Amino acid sequence: MKRKARRRKQKVLVMASVASMLDLFNRDNIRILMENGCQVEVAANFSFGNITSRERVRQYRMELQRMGVVAHSVPVPRKALDLANILRSYRMLKKLCQTADYSLIHTQSPIGGAVLRLAAAPSRKKGCRIIYTAHGFHFYKGAPFLRWLLYYPVEKWLSAVTDTLITINAQDYRLAQSFFARQVCYVPGIGIHLADHCPDAEKRRRIRQAAGFRERDFVILSVGQLSRRKNQAVMIRALALLAKEHVHYVLAGLGGQAARYRRLARRLGVERNVHLIGYRDDIPDLLQMADCFAFPSRQEGLPVALMEAMAAKVPIVCSRIRGNCDLVRDGREGRLVDADDAAGFAEAVRQIMEQPQLAKRYAIHAQKQVRKFSAERVNAKMRQIYGQYL
Repeated sequence: MKRKARRRKQKVLVMASVASMLDLFNRDNIRILMENGCQVEVAANFSFGNITSRERVRQYRMELQRMGVVAHSVPVPRKALDLANILRSYRMLKKLCQTADYSLIHTQSPIGGAVLRLAAAPSRKKGCRIIYTAHGFHFYKGAPFLRWLLYYPVEKWLSAVTDTLITINAQDYRLAQSFFARQVCYVPGIGIHLADHCPDAEKRRRIRQAAGFRERDFVILSVGQLSRRKNQAVMIRALALLAKEHVHYVLAGLGGQAARYRRLARRLGVERNVHLIGYRDDIPDLLQMADCFAFPSRQEGLPVALMEAMAAKVPIVCSRIRGNCDLVRDGREGRLVDADDAAGFAEAVRQIMEQPQLAKRYAIHAQKQVRKFSAERVNAKMRQIYGQYL
């Protein structure tokens, strides 16, 4: 009797511009692919541009190795004008696609997504399928005209070599309807593991005490890269307008704006109330400590940090932008404020501080709202999308 030939494992490449994006946003995707019997490889910049610490990037690469996932380091830059590294990345990825015989590629982020889709175009003609997740188009309602001029034509043109285009907010989904991808899907973000963010009064007391905060202190938390895009400077200005000695602003994250924020806090006389604590891998614990979560970004896709705060029942104050508005309705799940309105942020924080029952209602509604964006729902959708090609 002849033995049945073993079915060859399908080889899949998952790519992001930087390794931290794989670590933070693609763990479940990699796991789903491996559960489907795929041989998974990843590609990203493991050397520079990451928003987590170097030690965390090193640890993540070791974790991938233990899982049997091959990691390719590609010098994808975060800036579109870094043409030298874009060209190097294209050549490396083209060679990889020619030799690896991938049956499926899942890529994301504007630069990494563009470079890999160009490099993989010949493979697609041979049957390789390409999925692209847009974690927030760089063009959107209210975006500078230059961004529309630069990014819109590229994204629309590259959609012609895309089998499934995934969008994660309502505005991007509507825009993508006019693109050329064979399929346009809406997936509600990367998925939040709700059980990781259950409020715990005893843990809150312990963490605040360890951080040096008194019971009467009001702690505002922001999580994210310290950058002009994340716009934490507006909250430092709002803190100065509040002029309350017991109000503290904690910023968790790395980024090039750290020195500027320290100077701004000194100039406004609130340096003792602004705490830049760097990269942290204990965000669920930090959320337990917070009385308010501030998210004043100028641009987002569908922000994970905001969803985590909602799941943890921390009252929300955030900017009125695409992505945030998919999650929060003003006066329902929290407060929405124009991104650069320091006085508006100060007033919204004051409302939460002085009206605890209203703040509690915001938090309850937010926790209910974020269930729509749970990991269970997102993973079910991703299994469906992957299942078309596996």
